[in-house]
Amino acid sequence: MRSTRRQFLATTTGAALGIPSVGRAAVPFPENPGERPVPPPDGVSIRNPFGGRVPVSFVIDDSTCLVNMGHYCIPQFAEAWGKKNYHVPWRTWPREIPDDFVREFGDFCRNEGVKGKYSIVPYPAMVGWVDREMPGWSRRELVASRNLVRDFIMPDWDIHPEMISHTRVMDTKTGRPLPRRPEGGYWMENGGWCAGKSVDEIADYIAYALRILKQAELPCEGFTTPGGFGNPAKDFLEAAGLNAIRSVFPETEIPHYFKYVLTDRNESLAPRVERARGIAGASPECIVNVPSCTGDWFGAWHGGAPNPTGETIDRHICEDLSGGRLVEAIRQEEPAVFLTHWPSLYSNGNDIAFAAFRGIVERLNAGFGEKICWMKMSEIARYWAAKELTAVEKTETGFRLATPWAAPGFTIQFPLTSENPSIRLAAGTEEEVAFRRVEKGIGLEPNTYRKTRDTWEVCFSLPKGTTEIRMIG
Repeated sequence: MRSTRRQFLATTTGAALGIPSVGRAAVPFPENPGERPVPPPDGVSIRNPFGGRVPVSFVIDDSTCLVNMGHYCIPQFAEAWGKKNYHVPWRTWPREIPDDFVREFGDFCRNEGVKGKYSIVPYPAMVGWVDREMPGWSRRELVASRNLVRDFIMPDWDIHPEMISHTRVMDTKTGRPLPRRPEGGYWMENGGWCAGKSVDEIADYIAYALRILKQAELPCEGFTTPGGFGNPAKDFLEAAGLNAIRSVFPETEIPHYFKYVLTDRNESLAPRVERARGIAGASPECIVNVPSCTGDWFGAWHGGAPNPTGETIDRHICEDLSGGRLVEAIRQEEPAVFLTHWPSLYSNGNDIAFAAFRGIVERLNAGFGEKICWMKMSEIARYWAAKELTAVEKTETGFRLATPWAAPGFTIQFPLTSENPSIRLAAGTEEEVAFRRVEKGIGLEPNTYRKTRDTWEVCFSLPKGTTEIRMIG
């Protein structure tokens, strides 16, 4: 099933979100691949990184500095879409998700090797600006919260804006919410504002959000759409996002974004490398669409109704590894990206959802170990861009690879040509690097290779440009 996250939540958690039909409508997966190299020679394939390890990543939406979006978003959604759909006791919920919880979460993730994506909503529910002031908190508290994200969270997590406010659509010229619609309703980022908008208009909106985070010293290589944002202009979204990221953070080589969840076990979970062009030239570009294989199964997004801990863990990964959505993804050998919302994980401080998260991670690491590889979303995007866009050509002594981007842990598999060859890597003007043969195992380290039945698997850090794999003997 191809869906946006808000659609998924509305149909699986029982929490009616009241989003207009344009936000709930099924959205075909974007298909704008752009350029591709010629297919590799017969029998040659590019595997998952580090000898076929499956990427795993955790996605956190609706996070920001200090502000509990569950508390502040609900009244705005109720005003826009009808109070009957938001009959929850939001007034009793804490207005803040404290930095102590950020530290507790970050400590656990660092100890377990967890990586992923962490949103920072720039103007959360219009409470205040993360780069300026946050009414209700001191300037010192806001700066400390930003510093915590930059210094403690960012080494293992990509930072994304989730548009500007996650509630009302803003006028990027004035910094104020758009006036009411002609029929009296509000323009909401989760709704249909993008309908009829051009690539440049959507890019301007995304760039506005990115600039706020840049001013807050929180660099980004990607963005997240809040709910149905972009649905009515799905053919333009990736082009707009690519242009926006390149305009605000021009050093970004491979922009990426998060929007979709894929829950059909028969559907590929591979990231979509879109809008590729110039891949054989000096200025290649693309944007990578990285989906999640789950919705937010931790409970209602706003944190007011967490699901039971044991059921949540089992839905992701059973204790005996016999089932669970993450187990399905890992067995497909495709990225196991799973999802929650920050208010959902915090659950007003009751630890129910956070305990479920800890249980999922512990089962993953204990059950799969080196079969998996925790990666940031940008790292997954980089690897898939290299996987899709690297040209492979057979030579007299091996293979020549031409790639627009570097990629750590690059792993290529090709037919057996000799029982005991010496494999070397030559990249540009650098000296040849000799590879070390290893016996059968779960993964590979860079500059190693192994025999698997009738093939060789070679792992190395793929440099940008032209590289040759040479086999001697």
